[in-house]
Amino acid sequence: MGQVAVLFGGPAPEHDVSILTGLQATRELAGAGRSVVAIHWSKTGAFHAVEPTSEAAAFLDGVPRGAEPLVLRIGRNGGFSSEGRLGRSRDLALDAVILCTHGGPGEDGSLQAALDLAGVAFTGPSVAGAALGMDKLAFTAVVRAAGVTTLPRVALTETTTVVPFDPPFIVKPRFGGSSIGIDVVGDLGTARARLHANLHLAAGAVIEPYRADLADLQVAVRRYPALELSAIERPIRRAGGAEILDYADKYVAGEGMAAAPRELPAVLDGARLTEVHAAAALVADACQVRGIARIDFLEGNEGLYVNEVNTIPGSLSRYLFVDPARGFLELLDDMVGEATDVPSHRYEMTGADGAVLRTAGSIAAKLA
Repeated sequence: MGQVAVLFGGPAPEHDVSILTGLQATRELAGAGRSVVAIHWSKTGAFHAVEPTSEAAAFLDGVPRGAEPLVLRIGRNGGFSSEGRLGRSRDLALDAVILCTHGGPGEDGSLQAALDLAGVAFTGPSVAGAALGMDKLAFTAVVRAAGVTTLPRVALTETTTVVPFDPPFIVKPRFGGSSIGIDVVGDLGTARARLHANLHLAAGAVIEPYRADLADLQVAVRRYPALELSAIERPIRRAGGAEILDYADKYVAGEGMAAAPRELPAVLDGARLTEVHAAAALVADACQVRGIARIDFLEGNEGLYVNEVNTIPGSLSRYLFVDPARGFLELLDDMVGEATDVPSHRYEMTGADGAVLRTAGSIAAKLA
């Protein structure tokens, strides 16, 4: 392996958690003697090279001291480069970029598209896979078409007057992470009112039934070098009868999701274990998982439901690979191998041979 970069942060609500994930990855790579560049993506959208062994406290006030500004160029010979002194830029020679960018443009396909246009190999979802994972309504439709069971989920707008299920309801951002901006409400009127009160719903919202009888199950999946599922975990919600597994349960514990309370491996009977494995494999194929994704389920006496896929999960779900046991370095190496061996996108120009242009005639005639 040559030089790799770890990119973290970004203009998203999950900025801080992304920093934790990125620093874990850079520390692991640097400790193994790998050549690694740590790239911090600031809340304002700027890129900077920072010390790979930085601590979280260095980012409390934004960009750490001593950080080196970087630019991302698209097009031929694109990629990251330092601005350098006296206007002399220096290209970063990178085999791949490991994306630790949770939520927002780092996980919805925006960053992935920019890296594709720059010709930079990267880990994690493709543009299409990222967009699908972030769109809760589209994700539900796709996995249902693949034969996976989900709870009913529909779009919520100001004109929504009827939904095909009874209250109470969960209202979620249609485009967002797994735990931010989620509300449990008692009726449809309150759900609509949340559209104006909850800024995370501004880009769109979905509504689904709230089921107090359902508990959480999660499993990580990767498809390179072969399809592999991690151990299944049962996250533990905080004391006090929390209605859902929220942001505090998952991340406010010092190390991100890796430090959240859990039962791992979850104690499941053979039938449920088989059901989770089968559903996770179907979701991984339907969503064209790259890198490591985490698939979240809800389970109860009536059955198992797929809730969502997290295409760049907290801590890259490294802590779930206890059965089979996989070290973090091995997982990172395999992600880089996939990024270089299985490109996220290949542009196709078949058909762009000039035939249409040769027979087009004048533009003025087309406008007449």
